[in-house]
Amino acid sequence: MRSWAITDKGIVRRQNQDTYYAYCDNCAKMAILIVCDGMGGAKAGNVASELAVTVFSDELKRNLSKNMDVSEVENVIKNAVSTANSAVFELSNNDRDCSGMGTTLVAAVIIGDNTVVVNIGDSRAYKISDNRIEQITRDHSVVEDMVQRGDITRAESLTHPNKNLITRAVGTVQSVDCDFFRFSTGEIDYILLCSDGLSNLVSDEEMLYEIVHAESIEFCCEKLLALAIARGAPDNITIVLFEK
Repeated sequence: MRSWAITDKGIVRRQNQDTYYAYCDNCAKMAILIVCDGMGGAKAGNVASELAVTVFSDELKRNLSKNMDVSEVENVIKNAVSTANSAVFELSNNDRDCSGMGTTLVAAVIIGDNTVVVNIGDSRAYKISDNRIEQITRDHSVVEDMVQRGDITRAESLTHPNKNLITRAVGTVQSVDCDFFRFSTGEIDYILLCSDGLSNLVSDEEMLYEIVHAESIEFCCEKLLALAIARGAPDNITIVLFEK
């Protein structure tokens, strides 16, 4: 198993406020993949995403073990989310320049035959197998809630003026709820994590095509990034691709 990641500030933004982490240990049959998309102004967005990734990944690496069952892995992830949330929240409240900052977080932890995905916000995780792509996570966003209620269609959500408003984030409140998704590692060929800078511009079908037809995961990430940039890239773009 191996992974590759790429990030870019895009065409419009002056600063890249996305942060990623990709770690694979083939001996332990373990992988940790993370994407965070920061928010909170020119100074604080990147601070929030970098702090969340650092604290979250450190907690995972300190506490995960290859002998854990899936429930134990989920508990470690839950505690790591809580620790990262507290770190971002405390800095936001103690540093005026960081006031109001927060970040999305999507992560996949692969240990042997078990994979656990966690999500807060609208950064996404997808699984790819048998030439099919499936979005694992559900966006925590105003627009996604509107789609689920039937107020707007999925097609209308793509251009809705509130499509960037999220309903959950790491560090904006004292504690945060997260969604968990479990599945067997044997079910997948690839896992893709991305910020909305990719998913807002490149369709699921286009992602699948590039992953299936790419010469390598490195080339695939570069091609997906190029597609987003060619379409104007108004936001930061981050892609983490895992190959089993």
